[in-house]
Amino acid sequence: MTEQKPAEAVPAATMLLVRDEPEFQVLMVKRHHQIDFASGALVFPGGKPHSDDSLEEWAAYSDGWDQVDTTQRILKIAAIREAYEEAGILLAVNRDGSPFEGACDPDSRRAVEQGERSFLDVVRQSDVILRLDSLTDFARWITPVFMKKRFDTWFYVARAPERQIAACDGYETVDAEWLSPNRALEMGKSGERTVIFPTRLNLELLSEANSAADCVDRALARTIVPVLPRVLQRDGKNILTIPEDAGYGPASEVVG
Repeated sequence: MTEQKPAEAVPAATMLLVRDEPEFQVLMVKRHHQIDFASGALVFPGGKPHSDDSLEEWAAYSDGWDQVDTTQRILKIAAIREAYEEAGILLAVNRDGSPFEGACDPDSRRAVEQGERSFLDVVRQSDVILRLDSLTDFARWITPVFMKKRFDTWFYVARAPERQIAACDGYETVDAEWLSPNRALEMGKSGERTVIFPTRLNLELLSEANSAADCVDRALARTIVPVLPRVLQRDGKNILTIPEDAGYGPASEVVG
């Protein structure tokens, strides 16, 4: 019998928006229970790139365009778009360089999410510039080979705009809340929220920081190691593990 080839890992991007008021917090959303991946879980905004995320026209609407390669441009645009769609936060500046502080229109968010309107069209009409240069590499996780749906996900951390208000989209996400990393971990441990393995470990990594600036500085100093979890057998149990050099310390979880 021919061994089945693992599913291809699809590129994806996730946004860790952090702030300091009233304490060091990260924005998290609760996924709709009908979503097929991580349904009902507490996660960071994110998803797969759309075809429009790769348009060359983005060069005129992106700060930091020349600082990254094509793949990272697409993923960072996707991360900003997903934060816009799922949480109503737009990481952008006005043409004069001042922070964009406007409210994100729910109808436009839904139209972009449903593929009825281009995110580029929204940005162009708002006359703003995306802050690609505000996104710092935080982590990279690849779904285990035994999963039917696999993603190669880049996690980016960025300081959240001070005056924008997060709001869930009511479609992919049913809640948006600012939580300290430790509080989110407590909610997962108690069962108050579902927190999947990668989210838990990245929350633990976030909890090492004491402020948004410290979090970004730590990410800048860290070497990003692709994390491909695998399953080992221990004492008759399936244990999900990660490489020791991934920067998370000893980490495992019983599965199945």
